[in-house]
Amino acid sequence: MTTVDTMFEEREVLEEAAGRWWLFLLTGIAWLVFALLVFQWDYTTVSAISYLFGVVAIIAGVNEFFEITVSTTGWKIVHGILGVLFVLVGLYALWHPYDTFATLAALVGLFLLFRGIFDVTVSFVTKDEFELWWLQLIAGIAQILLAFWVAGNWRDKAILLVVYVGIVALMRGITELFMAFKLKGLRKRLASA
Repeated sequence: MTTVDTMFEEREVLEEAAGRWWLFLLTGIAWLVFALLVFQWDYTTVSAISYLFGVVAIIAGVNEFFEITVSTTGWKIVHGILGVLFVLVGLYALWHPYDTFATLAALVGLFLLFRGIFDVTVSFVTKDEFELWWLQLIAGIAQILLAFWVAGNWRDKAILLVVYVGIVALMRGITELFMAFKLKGLRKRLASA
């Protein structure tokens, strides 16, 4: 494949991804609504918290599969692996809620850590193309800090685990909105080019 063919193929991928900006806008709004619902409900049982986490993990996995459609080859692999892992963890949480509760804080902490690292990396990579790159940087740093907070002694309190799930949903919604507006801006730049 020649360099010209590669350039045209990359442009087609970018145009297709930019055309789907609205999908990330919808998923971002859905994550924010879900986070609001999580913060309003009162979960007091171990099984309810595990079920909640299971649903969030499955939704996060499906969302990772959506991100495959707008990613380059290397990131497609990362999103695919994360999607499979989230779905498997979510199914396990729904199937074995009492076993899941014991490791829930560690799983949420790992999710926040990896998602934070991803957002920080993406914010620096897209710094020249997106004027609001620093918002994604702040969200990524907040997720990394929350990951270390989750790793502390607070995992014994059930209500904090609900808050962690709500925070994960909130951060996911914010980053999905960032992705939507990045793609919309890319669409405008591609149209003018």
